[in-house]
Amino acid sequence: MTSEAYVWVWLPGEREPVVAGVLRQRGPVIAFSYARSYLNNETSPLYLPELPFGSREIAPEHDEVAGCIRDASPDAWGRRVVRHQLQIDPRADEPGLLDYLLHSGSNRVGALDFQASPTEYVHRGPTGVTLEDLMRVADAVEEGAELAPELRAALLLESSPGGAYPKALIEDDDRYLLAKFSSRSEDRPVLQYEYVAMTLARRAGLNVAPVELVRVLDRDVLLVERFDRDAGGRRAVVSALTVLGLGEMEGRYASYADLAEQIRARFTEPRSTLRELFGRVTFNILVSNTDDHAKNHAAFWDGSMLTLTPAYDVTPQRRSGGEATQAMVIGVDGWKMAQVAGCIERASTYLLDRSEAREIVDRQIAVIDEGWDELAEACGMSNVERRRARGRQILNPYALEGL
Repeated sequence: MTSEAYVWVWLPGEREPVVAGVLRQRGPVIAFSYARSYLNNETSPLYLPELPFGSREIAPEHDEVAGCIRDASPDAWGRRVVRHQLQIDPRADEPGLLDYLLHSGSNRVGALDFQASPTEYVHRGPTGVTLEDLMRVADAVEEGAELAPELRAALLLESSPGGAYPKALIEDDDRYLLAKFSSRSEDRPVLQYEYVAMTLARRAGLNVAPVELVRVLDRDVLLVERFDRDAGGRRAVVSALTVLGLGEMEGRYASYADLAEQIRARFTEPRSTLRELFGRVTFNILVSNTDDHAKNHAAFWDGSMLTLTPAYDVTPQRRSGGEATQAMVIGVDGWKMAQVAGCIERASTYLLDRSEAREIVDRQIAVIDEGWDELAEACGMSNVERRRARGRQILNPYALEGL
């Protein structure tokens, strides 16, 4: 098992990375030490509230590793791809986090990468790979099948993203994209749901990552424009889980109310950001996105302040009945029910009065009601699926109760 890895970072406006420090396995945790050469920088893509400049080794307080490092590491799908790449038996011991960091692709989210050397940076990732190639790779990983030798390098493009579904990080001319592939095991059009929800959220005035739905090998692929790339450079991004100072196993304690407090204290443009956050909460409720956990929210980090990123992963979840809860607590009183009326009652947490909150909700309901059928039909969703979703995932009566 790997015992150390070097952290390389892209400083703001720079196209080439520099070494920032080293990660070392210290028993059950991974500690970080800055490189002496890096300490002369005035700012850092590394999240300074948890990794402050200094010469001492920093051990994580709440998790196996610092949150900003965890945010750059592969999650469920990425780890599955790495295990496939290394031909590790699923019944064998799990690789360590440092192994995952060093065997995943370099085109990962944010402004960090990980190398075995402190002096030589080697980019991991092929070029000239098509979406058709990546779809075949994703299928092979899902099925545990052998992969053609000429496609093995493409695994690196799929090894960094988080989440449970097949996906890859790609470049298309001057665009940087996250490609999400439809899973053979899914019995509903998940990517069509996400495309429609993300498009409706943008129409409703929310700041949302642009999306496009295309067909590859007669299956859906969702292309999401990446917001962590800027004119060839990389932007530092941290998850809300990291902003809240919580470890991986503490995610259930994350709350929108606590995030709102962080926004008031440490974000740029706090008032407009709180309005945006409130709108995301209510929109999630109206389209039954109950998977709105703290890793599905993020912020740019400029070395001193945070700025909310565009919304992503807005996907209506399965819904069969009425009562539901959101993944994160909405009010300071612990309230987390999936009802927009309750959000309006707690609007002051987001520096909104009731009339402002009601205006946001009314606009979202109108946009969803008017646009759902049009967009769902245009992207190829069947009539049966489209109609079944109304009143279940889309504008569920429980979400509107008491309004």
